[in-house]
Amino acid sequence: MERRFYTFLIFPGTYARSFKIQLPAYVMHLALAFSLFGIITFAAMVNSYARMLIKVSDYNSVRNQREALKTQYKTLQDEVSQTNRKLGSLETLAAEVALTYGFGQGRRPQFPHAFLSLATQSDATVETSYNASFHAFTMMKELAAKPAGVVSVQGFLGTASIDSSMVPESWPVRGEISSGFGIRMDPFSGEGVRHAGLDIRAPYGSPVEATADGIVLLAEPDGGYGREILIDHGNGFSTMYGHLSQIRVVVGQEVKRGQIIGAVGMTGKATGPHLHYEVHVHDAPVDPMRYLHG
Repeated sequence: MERRFYTFLIFPGTYARSFKIQLPAYVMHLALAFSLFGIITFAAMVNSYARMLIKVSDYNSVRNQREALKTQYKTLQDEVSQTNRKLGSLETLAAEVALTYGFGQGRRPQFPHAFLSLATQSDATVETSYNASFHAFTMMKELAAKPAGVVSVQGFLGTASIDSSMVPESWPVRGEISSGFGIRMDPFSGEGVRHAGLDIRAPYGSPVEATADGIVLLAEPDGGYGREILIDHGNGFSTMYGHLSQIRVVVGQEVKRGQIIGAVGMTGKATGPHLHYEVHVHDAPVDPMRYLHG
């Protein structure tokens, strides 16, 4: 079989001696194949690099939009936090005014128009109205204060009497307050949240006592508070005990102040054994420290 060759004549210069190179046909075919493969590979790399540049450009655009949205979210979060603080203060003020003046019966007391208007005023006038109303409330509270026993409160809606045994005045457990009422840093999310009660640190299994006479409304696990007890004391008062390790009462049971109703635990969302204790006045959480004596 005759072998085919490709002959290349090379002329180095006008007066230089020429010479020739013979290459087998298969070598030329391999050279062409490698050249074609190199061109295709280079084109693919250029195309991949161009697509990567487009993706980087899109990613930078999305990242900028994300940063802008995070800034807007942070601004809205700060505004919501400020609004919640104002709302919490107004709820506490309204609840204590209702308690002091014995407004009506049931869950939704009827407030005077002057206090109801606080909730509908614009942001520019909320602070002024709140300060004036709080000053008036403080004066009315001092005038309404009576000796222990049967607490009598007088107001323009009449006179109401509250049995002191049904007012939560004692400590639910002996321990150290580890977190107070109001805005605090959430130990799980690391964000500022409103804490509606007190956290009282105590050894695991410590007895928890009812802080006033009442009727058990709830005695079961309830979300983040774990095993929880809710007691209605009448006259708008109710108390809540959370993160319990044991529940020793049942729904509908009558309890007395000082009666053991459960034990300290760390059920639900808790970082250690403690009691979460809340005091509500007409369904609005108030600072329990105002009702803790001794």
